[in-house]
Amino acid sequence: ATGGNALVSRKMGAGEEREAREAFTLLVLSAVVVGFAILVCGTLRIRQIIYALGASDRLFPYCRDYLGVLLLFVPANVIQTVFANLFVTAGRPGLGFGLSLLAGLVNIVLDYGFIAGCGLGIRGAALGTGCGYLVPTVPGIWFFFQNKGPLAFTRPRWNWKVLKESCLNGSSGMVGQLASAVTTFLFNRTMMKLAGEDGVAAITILIYAQFLLNTLYIGFSMGGAPVIGFQYGRGDLVRQRKVIRICLGFITGVSLAVFTASLAGGPWVVALFAPVSSQVYQMAVKGFSLFSFGFLFCGLNLFTSSMYTALSNGRRSAVLSFLRTFVLLAGAILWLPRIWGLTGVWLAVPVAEGIMFGVSVLCLGKERSAQP
Repeated sequence: ATGGNALVSRKMGAGEEREAREAFTLLVLSAVVVGFAILVCGTLRIRQIIYALGASDRLFPYCRDYLGVLLLFVPANVIQTVFANLFVTAGRPGLGFGLSLLAGLVNIVLDYGFIAGCGLGIRGAALGTGCGYLVPTVPGIWFFFQNKGPLAFTRPRWNWKVLKESCLNGSSGMVGQLASAVTTFLFNRTMMKLAGEDGVAAITILIYAQFLLNTLYIGFSMGGAPVIGFQYGRGDLVRQRKVIRICLGFITGVSLAVFTASLAGGPWVVALFAPVSSQVYQMAVKGFSLFSFGFLFCGLNLFTSSMYTALSNGRRSAVLSFLRTFVLLAGAILWLPRIWGLTGVWLAVPVAEGIMFGVSVLCLGKERSAQP
């Protein structure tokens, strides 16, 4: 999605609108194929997948009920991910935002209806999430069929180079998402060992909070990437540098605001997920006070990787993403708990993001000095 979006926006900036539409259509069709492949393979091997990811016998029935339903909606999830990037490129960021907001509201309402109203339990939660995936997907398909602008569905032309470049240029996005799964797995295994199921619940609350707050950085980076890629395609270095400078200023301000809010509102956020009197709550609140420091650094790290993707430098973007996640974060999760126990778990993200922050600053400095 991110690599293909950079390719399409670059072609649009270069005035190659027909090639941009053909590449866009091919990317969406490829997403459909990938989505159904995941659906089939995941359904056939669901038991092995759940146990391989570290579920205990106590947790297995919940995982099976949830994943069994959610897999049915994977194709819609894959397509909405592609559309989320390309609504901006099509010049309709407001539509993308509105559909995403509506999807979240539908998810919330249906979660309550299916769980509390219909008594479907954990299956109801998965069904509500799946229906939320359909909200951007179905209108998105209709929009791109009807769109008269520069980006719309057309007769696709098979082009292996388009898929290859999209995958290579978007490899940092792949690394980031894959690493998110791997680090969550490592967090769960570590907490299961140190504090059992309550520990898994506590770290899950922090991971949810991290995902919620990081969406500010991720959404902004996704929105800024097509603008940077468009100017790169036009060869307008002055405007390209101006856009990047504005983005960096925004990221700095938001990072300070998110850090302050998370540090002050940590107990309130945790209380949304667990009773105040529970062991899970006490554990998660203590962790949040340390975990929050990661928000100071991760915004710049995410934007830097996204910027290099927009500039069609997928290799550097992938290297930065790999270093941030698989090397620094995974290493911190594996080693810091051996030294400080649970405190090491809470410090893993701030330590990894802080080190990566220094690397990102160096890369941005070299990028600026390399340009005339």
